[in-house]
Formats: sequence, C-alpha cells, structure tokens
Amino acid sequence: MEMTRREFIATPAAVAAPQAGSPWFDRPMRWAQLTLAENDPGRFDPRFWLDYFRRVHADAACLSAGGCVAYYPTRIPFHHRSAWMKDGDDPFGELVAGCRKLGMVVIARVDPHSCREEARRAHPEWIAVDAEGKPRPHWATPGRWVTCALGPYNFEFMTEVIREIMTLYRVDGIFANRWSGSGMCYCEPCRKSFRDFCGLELPRTTDPQDPARRQYIIWRQRRLFELWRLWDGEIRRVNPNACFIPNTGGGALSELDMKTVGELAPTLMADRQARRGLMPPWANGKNAKEYRAALGRKPVVGIFSVGLEEPYRWKDSVQTEAEIRIWVADGVAHGMRPWFTKFCGVIHDPRWLKVVEEIYDWHWRSERYLRNEESLARVALVYSQQTATFYGGPRALEKVEQHILGAYHALVEARIPFDMVHDGLLDPARIRRYRLLILPNVAALSDEQCRQLRAYVEAGGSLLATFETSLYDEWGVRRKDFGLAELFGASFDGRVEGPMRNAYLRLEHRTRHPLLRGLEAAPRIIHGVWRLAVRPHKPMPEAPVTLIPSYPDLPMEEVYPRVEKTDTAEVYLQSFGQGRVAYFPWDIDRVFWEVLCADHGRLFANAVDWATNEERSVEVHGPGLVDVALWRQQNSVTLHLVNLSNPMAMKGPYREVIPLPAQRVRMRVPGGGRVRGVRLLVAGSEPAWRQQGEWLELTVPSIGIHEVVAADL
Repeated sequence: MEMTRREFIATPAAVAAPQAGSPWFDRPMRWAQLTLAENDPGRFDPRFWLDYFRRVHADAACLSAGGCVAYYPTRIPFHHRSAWMKDGDDPFGELVAGCRKLGMVVIARVDPHSCREEARRAHPEWIAVDAEGKPRPHWATPGRWVTCALGPYNFEFMTEVIREIMTLYRVDGIFANRWSGSGMCYCEPCRKSFRDFCGLELPRTTDPQDPARRQYIIWRQRRLFELWRLWDGEIRRVNPNACFIPNTGGGALSELDMKTVGELAPTLMADRQARRGLMPPWANGKNAKEYRAALGRKPVVGIFSVGLEEPYRWKDSVQTEAEIRIWVADGVAHGMRPWFTKFCGVIHDPRWLKVVEEIYDWHWRSERYLRNEESLARVALVYSQQTATFYGGPRALEKVEQHILGAYHALVEARIPFDMVHDGLLDPARIRRYRLLILPNVAALSDEQCRQLRAYVEAGGSLLATFETSLYDEWGVRRKDFGLAELFGASFDGRVEGPMRNAYLRLEHRTRHPLLRGLEAAPRIIHGVWRLAVRPHKPMPEAPVTLIPSYPDLPMEEVYPRVEKTDTAEVYLQSFGQGRVAYFPWDIDRVFWEVLCADHGRLFANAVDWATNEERSVEVHGPGLVDVALWRQQNSVTLHLVNLSNPMAMKGPYREVIPLPAQRVRMRVPGGGRVRGVRLLVAGSEPAWRQQGEWLELTVPSIGIHEVVAADL
C-alpha cells in the first residue's frame, strides 16, 4: 500500500515522545567526547582525560563503548572486543566511573556502520549490498564490511549491544554515529521490506519524480524512525531517564524529517565539526538555527573538531587556534552548547588543549548569560526539506541550498538578527512572533502551507520570496501558477529564462522607493542568472526595479543593449491584509551567494527592511563583517557580536585574529525593562552606557573574535 506524505509525517509523531522534564537533558552546558582507537587500551591514560574534563569544567561526556569495536568486556558474539584489551580490562567502564565521580552526565557512543570478516561469514544478511548484488567492502579499512542500517544488523544485533551497555553501565543515553546507513542497500532484507511496503522494487534512479524513488524516500525514513523508537524503548526499559540520541539532522539537505526529529529528540547534537572547502564561519551558527527551528527550546549541542575537516580525513590533525575559536564562537552566539571531539586517546599534537581549556573556562564563567530562554529576532529564514528532496533532488545543493546560503549571507552582512523556520512548522504558535518570513526559492509548498502563509500575512506578518517559491506542490510537481500568486500580486507566465548572460536591472530612482536606498549613484545593476516570466494581476504603479534584457557579450563591438528600457517589473511589492509582500521573480539570493555582488546584498537588505516595516530591534554601526544575535535570559538580555572580518572568511582556516575597531550599539530592551548594568563578557569590562526609554546605547571598544554585551534587567 502506498503511503501519502501526510500519513508518513504523521506516523512517527503518534509514537510517544521522550518524557518531558527528564532531569539531565537541559543541565549540561559543556560536552567532551573521547573517541578511542582500537589500540588505545593499555596505551592511553584515562587519568589524564578525567583531569582534563575537570579542568575545562565539562559537565557531560560521550565515550566510546561499542559497535565497530567494543571497549568493555562484551559477551555478545561477533561484537568485536578491542584486541588491545587484556583480561579484566574495561576502559569504557573506567572512564564512566571517573566521569560520574566528577558529577558528569555520561552517554555511550556506538558506531554500527561496519563489521569484521568473521561477522560477515556468519551473518551475510548483515552486510550492505550494491546495485550489482555484491557485498560492500569498507571503503577505508581492508577486512571490514559496510553493514546494512535497515535490516537485522541494526534491528537485532545492535539492539542487543545497546541493551547490554545499558544493563551493565546504566548510562544516561546512547549516542549513535553513522547509524542510518552508507548509501543505498540492495540486500534481500531491504528488497523484501520495500516490496512489502509499496509492492515495488528498489529504485535504480535518484529522480524524486520516479514512483519507486519517491516511495523509497518515504520507506527509508519510516524504517529509520522505527529503529530510533526501538532503541529508545530498549534504553528506557533499563533507565527511564535515559534516551537514544542519533547523530542526525540539519537543514534543507538533511535526509530525516526535522519536524519529526524535533518531536522525538529531547536534545540533539549538531555534527558539523569544522569548515571544509568554501564555507564561512557562520555555517556553524546556521546549523544551530536549523536545529533550533525543529527543537524549539530543547538544548542543541554543537560538535566541533580540534582538527581539520577536509575530505582527506586527517583525523589526528590540529586546527589553528583562531580557526577553532571562530567556529565555536559563532555556534555559541546562536544558541549551541559546545562539544569538543577528540579522536584517539593518545595525543599526537597537544596544541589544541590550551585553546579548548580557555574557551570552556570563559563559557563556564559566563554560563548564566548563555542559558538562553528566547531569541529576540523578528526575522526568520524558512528552509524546506521537501523542496530539497522532491524539487531539488540530485541538484538540491544548487537549486535549494545556494538560495538559502545567499539569503543567509545577505542578512549577516546587513547585521540583522534572524532565526530559521522549518516549513513543516508554519503554525501560528511558531511563526507569529516574527514580523517577516523569508522564502528563498521555497519552491515546493502544499496547499495547506500556502494557506498558513496567507493567514500569517493577513494577520500582520510579511513575506519576502524569491524565484520559484510555491510554483510546485509538496511532491515537487509543478503547478500551473504560484500557490502564493495572490500574495505576490503576479502569476507565472509559463516561461523560465536562463541561464542569462549580461542582463541588467534598471533602477527607477524617480520612484524614491526605499528599496533603492544606498544605490542612488547607480542607474542600473547586474541582473541574476535565472528569472521567471510573470504577469501582474493589476496595473502597477511604476516599479522601482525593471528589466534590461540580455544582450551579446562578444565580440566587444556587439556589447550594447538592444532594449534600453522596459516596464517589466523585477520585484513585486504590495500590502496584503495587515502585512507586506516582496517577491523577486529571479534568483537574487542564489546569485548573491555565487557572485557576492554588493548591489544585490543591498537590494535584498532593503527589501527586508521595507517588508518588516518596523524599526530594527538592534543596530550595530562600525566597519567589518559582524554576525549578530540577540537573546533573552531569565534576568538579562545579551547581544552577541562575532567578528567575521578576515581574509579567510570564506576559505579557512583562519591564521590570526584581526580585531575590529569600535562598534556603536543601539538595542531595544524587551518590554521596556530597566537596565541595571551592562558588561562585556569577553573583554571583562563595564562600558559606559545609557538607556533612553526602551533603547540601550553603548560603544563596544573593540571585538577580537567574539564579544557579548550582557545587560542585566
């Protein structure tokens, strides 16, 4: 029987979520992870690590227990015990006991993604199979085999392993790494389970519009959520206050539905350990926002590596001090609790130890200002997993994520505090606190989601949307017209133009529209790469931005516009209900990410200000690229300022910290409360400040990597 997407989303939610009020989930603020190598027993010094946990004020630890290798005296057949363990050795148990003496929360790490040759011979049904029907050898370690995540290896063998660990050590939880599979598996248990689910054979294509592929996406998620609930149930039978914590989650490209993940998980660890390739430091803060969009006020922990995270997998490497600091700072600024991870108990390069100790010591001393209760952002950026899955498919990075990245960076450059929102959570309780929702090519929206967005605007919220937003239904099937056509004030005219070369936007300054603020000297700016032909629903007043169509770019003698001026609007602005709507029928966000044209960033930020239609809650004036976050705690308000100004801002690692000069700050005090005092938590000083009504004003003398303005109320 085929399952609809609505049934699929609803099914996991019907299962009992972890008990509310479990005692430990919100307590830990600083995590430590020690992932042992098989030859660590007898070579590494547990006392050193326990002393280091104490020195850095770590209040929770994740310790290697089992799966690929067991670090305790397991009795389960084919659960390979470290060959370096002697009779009577129990390195996992020794670390657990030491952490408990320090009063720490302890969770056990398991990794079930591979097994050894003797296990494969005894249980061939445990092994993943490729499309040609061949068992999959491990890609990195000879003699190991990739296991199937959706069959008896996880559902039977690893369930027994988890039960044994919980029974012997009664830890606070089980953290599973690489638990959800390593690509498509065509083993007989998977083929049978999939046939039983939908009557089809496993797909041989990645096209999400293929019926079998669509059903596979649904079946795989259903199977993994079944596994999650199975393991969580076994854990709670032993320790009702413990839980299963999967290493999963993220943004639009995440494979598991984050709405369901947020319902099931009492806490979650965001495993984006460091930068790789082209990636700004704010990517860690973005990860924090993506998780918070699904988990709400549940604690989100940010895993960071002390080493490089490049494709070549230098797991025993050490990052520069500045790179570690900037990565952690942006995660903390956006609500993450830090978790350092160290691979191998033997330290080959000790340079990271002092850096992490200093970061954690500051975090411990500032803890009361880091227990956030509410983000004070008034703008939110929507991300859509269904758009990535069913519209983007294999091209989701280009067609979906790059739009998000461009919008995100434009907001950072504009120093606008903002959150992220999951498109499966557009109910009024979630979004009414925001003045503006930004839809960066959120192409796939259901009729119900469109209805929710219309109700939001009618009630006084505003929208900023780009390109093909709402042109497809939730399955990625193109509609005849936008689902939000009434809000846009325009309809799709049936044509997608692009990739365009040498096209421009004419700025109609005589309109004196605030959209053109800061662009007064520019008669025209570059256009995007892809645009939709749209037609307005009614005659429009003169548009502030109009089309100059593409014209030849070679030979140089032919480079002149064939059409100097049109009346084709390239932005649609209107009031609707009590809100406002700005719609760009082109890829302003994606092209901004690709080209980083300052004019596009300015135009986008102006559209945000026009649509928001209220004074910003915080203004930060001064040179540099600064990431801004505004939080409310029980008795304080904090403004995080992260200095991203660096030649390595887009390509790491940072070599050094380049301090910013003075920044003038003006921020609204929630509810007009009276400020009792102001501190700069990183500088450790008390700046001069004044409060005028609901506004607090001060100057931050300098920012190294991170400064936190803490206002006591």
